[in-house]
Amino acid sequence: MSPGNAQGRVASVASPMGPSPISANRDAYLRSQEQKSQLRFITCGSVDDGKSTLIGRLLYESKSIYDDHLSALTGDSQKFGTQGDQLDLALLVDGLAAEREQGITIDVAYRYFSTERRTFIVADTPGHEQYTRNMVTGASTAELAVVIVDARKGVLTQTKRHSYLASLLGIRHMIVAINKLDLLAYDQSTYQHIQRDYLAFAETIGLRDVICVPVSALNGDNIVTKSAHTPWYDGPSVLQYLEQVVVQPKVDGPFRMPVQWVNRPDSQFRGYCGRVMGGSVAVNDAVRLAPSGHQSTVTRIATADGDLERAVNGQSVTLVLADERDVSRGDVVCSVEDPIAVADQFEAHVVWMHETNMLPGRSYLAKIGTSVVGATITQIKYKVNVNTMEHVATKTLQLNEIGVCNLSFDRAVPFEPYDINRDLGGFLLIDRMTNATVGVGMIHFALRRADNVHWQAIEVNKGAHADLKGQRPGVVWFTGLSGAGKSTIANIVERKLHALGHHTYLLDGDNVRHGLNRDLGFTEADRVENIRRVAEVAGLMVDAGLIVLVSFISPFEAERRLARELVEPDEFVEVYVDTTLAEAERRDPKGLYRKARDGQLRNFTGIDSPYEAP
Repeated sequence: MSPGNAQGRVASVASPMGPSPISANRDAYLRSQEQKSQLRFITCGSVDDGKSTLIGRLLYESKSIYDDHLSALTGDSQKFGTQGDQLDLALLVDGLAAEREQGITIDVAYRYFSTERRTFIVADTPGHEQYTRNMVTGASTAELAVVIVDARKGVLTQTKRHSYLASLLGIRHMIVAINKLDLLAYDQSTYQHIQRDYLAFAETIGLRDVICVPVSALNGDNIVTKSAHTPWYDGPSVLQYLEQVVVQPKVDGPFRMPVQWVNRPDSQFRGYCGRVMGGSVAVNDAVRLAPSGHQSTVTRIATADGDLERAVNGQSVTLVLADERDVSRGDVVCSVEDPIAVADQFEAHVVWMHETNMLPGRSYLAKIGTSVVGATITQIKYKVNVNTMEHVATKTLQLNEIGVCNLSFDRAVPFEPYDINRDLGGFLLIDRMTNATVGVGMIHFALRRADNVHWQAIEVNKGAHADLKGQRPGVVWFTGLSGAGKSTIANIVERKLHALGHHTYLLDGDNVRHGLNRDLGFTEADRVENIRRVAEVAGLMVDAGLIVLVSFISPFEAERRLARELVEPDEFVEVYVDTTLAEAERRDPKGLYRKARDGQLRNFTGIDSPYEAP
């Protein structure tokens, strides 16, 4: 096929820059593409349901493949294909070598194509449960989802998980492509049974705009045109629906622009760079800065192509204000009449995307808008059973689980609920030590306590307490295996400090569990909360001017890091009492190792729970 035969429907499937046909009317062609509406959609569902094949069929039958791509596909089909002598259209999308070898989609693959009525950006997302995080990536910017269901298997758990995630991420339009009906002789009753099952599930998650289409992606039935094999189906084909669906426009809302960078090339210029994420702003408009609440006036809107009188949603600009203000990355420039909310505690849906469980009380980083802040899950209200939508009590979230949580940031940030503004209501959770993205969240609302609890100014501060005691306060944190000798050493140190006239207090793991932490067990989540509480108490005692000695196994580096960050850098000393597991077991002063080895004591550090040495 040559580009000239595409009748204005050619698009590159390789270049992210979009269509580039060789034509004397190239400029007119490009203008026609700009005038078309654009639809971003994803394909999702369980593994091997035929997602990549469906996209390949759309590209092939809408004449969106160049001659050289078609030639390459022919060769790849012979080398990697699963369809014998036929073209394996899935290879148009499955680009990674590992995907071709395994016959599955691992990463998110984006493809661009165009018809006479619309342009499309499609994300082919993985079906395997372990790659659910990649599906979230693809769905985060999509407006419609094509959910693929293998007619032989029906609606599976992964089908429901992907549909629920798409709904959480703001997708309101669904095509359910009931695929591989050719293997069941295009049986109408099978289609109707799956349709009933899916629509019943869609009702429970609040999806209203759902259409079910019987298809064979391999043979092209009902993909681009109506198929004679399904005379009992009177709805549109997949492409017909994609061309005609009216996507609910995003609410533009009041003006919002998160600051990405403060541009100060010299003393004569200070500009605030960012992308407008809501509304519009014009020269001479009054604006508010969040979270500070200060106001100013826009005097200039600069871009790489020259100054503008007005900037609108989606444009990247540099704002110059009438007066110098303390503005930094993460702040938001917003409307004075309808300012953005600011808070540090929220309720949110959280999708956990890491093999290491999410634990309440553990400190993570959160990226929201252009801000990166410290974040802690303070409470998991429940997790969601994706099969039944039942709310299940839990103390942790595991890989691919979805829960509703309360969380706290270490400072107030500008935000909007996710269903109003995806950019300012969605956030990533990042592991502090590895920088791996471990979860994503969608804010519902700020907790009332965020507005009703304020810092009370106190006149007798830490310095005054320390001066009265004639000492420098701080924390000496003893960590090590059970039986390493932490408490013995801490007692000796406290006796010597006391003899020297210093004011001290010793927090010992066993003693604290008789009172403050008596409600906690020994699960990983409980142990994280155990250390979090003790770290907070130690921080308060340092404020009181004391030297605090803390003797806890504290097996996880993340919680020891949290304890360190609650006080000043020079106020924390970590003491690792390094004893081998064999020696600790030989001592076994409380008989705990013996019980753990006999199976009477679960989650015991060093036996069936890890110790992360400093």
